[in-house]
Amino acid sequence: MKEFAPQHMRLGILTAALQELTPREVRDPDPDRAIEDWLEFAKELGADEIQLSAALHPDESDIPAEAMLDPVANTLDLRQPFDAARAKRVQAAIKSSGVEIADIGYFDNMLHHDAAIREKKRDFMLRVFDAAQTLGVRAVCGFVGKNPRHTIQENLADFEDSFVPLLKEAKARGLEYRVEQCPMPGWTLDDSFYNNIGYTPGTWIALHRICDKHGVGDQFRIHYDPSHAILMGQDTRSIFQYLKDEGYAFLIAGFHVKGQVIDAKGVSAWGYGGQTVERGDYVDSKPSENPADQANAWKKQLSLCEHELPGTAKHDPLAYLQNRTVDWLDHQLAARELLELDIPSTALIVEHEYPAARIQDKALLKPILQGSLAFTRAIDEAAAAMYALHTEVLAAQDIPVQGRGRQAYRS
Repeated sequence: MKEFAPQHMRLGILTAALQELTPREVRDPDPDRAIEDWLEFAKELGADEIQLSAALHPDESDIPAEAMLDPVANTLDLRQPFDAARAKRVQAAIKSSGVEIADIGYFDNMLHHDAAIREKKRDFMLRVFDAAQTLGVRAVCGFVGKNPRHTIQENLADFEDSFVPLLKEAKARGLEYRVEQCPMPGWTLDDSFYNNIGYTPGTWIALHRICDKHGVGDQFRIHYDPSHAILMGQDTRSIFQYLKDEGYAFLIAGFHVKGQVIDAKGVSAWGYGGQTVERGDYVDSKPSENPADQANAWKKQLSLCEHELPGTAKHDPLAYLQNRTVDWLDHQLAARELLELDIPSTALIVEHEYPAARIQDKALLKPILQGSLAFTRAIDEAAAAMYALHTEVLAAQDIPVQGRGRQAYRS
């Protein structure tokens, strides 16, 4: 006999959910106030952890805010070095709130084709690494990116030349770098849909082999986001099964909890490559110089889907079976059944990018985020209960589990 002892993941939230929780006129002269305020807000929301958002300050960014699809927050302000005094202040806020920092997220194109811009992003990433080390945070989450002037195959060589040295810097600081797999279709005004080469398991494995060759395989991990799998017609269970079949079940080390709701009408119009003509990012057949127009490049994604804040979309079993929205319960079951995770230390980071609910008002946004986090926690608790019951309690007494459940590779 075995006792019923379910193991739960840790619940977190990305601080970009509310970019200006601390007004800019307060946080610019006192940058660590933004972190303190977010730790207290996360406590109010019922979170165990935050993913601390870092980004180039709006005065330093090479991309105008008007050209971006999703909110970017520099909750961690690194215009000045994050030294021991700043770390002591933040650690005091962590202790006071009881909310921890799961990792630091800096999401940018680290293989930018412009050498000067790439170096600027690299320098900022090193500052993020230093801040993570100073805070005692064990991971940084971000993109690989892509040089749009090269093929994906050529980008593998670019990764080896340019990104592997970054991973060596991470190794020197005792950090993991966790790659989120968004293909970032709106990063360019051309028709390329895949502008982050770390977008799918096939490339994760290819990139990890390069890392292994240079002794930084342990630094390269994946921060899996099921919304991007849905965007590319994939499902979580099959992805996890593929990684296990190939011997790479260890690659996934964390999760973004964000869904994608596919619009069948949009797929009928444009397919899974999205809108490629008449988007509004060109004027007189030339790229527009207006950043707001350039944001229309994201119609490669928006024409066929919309981000889901977990819990805000209708329960739709047919959509689950068609891989047109995330089957959250099976997502959590598959993670336990197929991946190599230390469940109690694995973070589920809710990422809020549902456009209709992207409210920059704390009072209005708070109950929305509370509901989403409560939904996410309940789903993980249900999955934990099922997994413990199936694989431990029933198995110990030789009692068969009923039914088949969702199966990988089945359509």
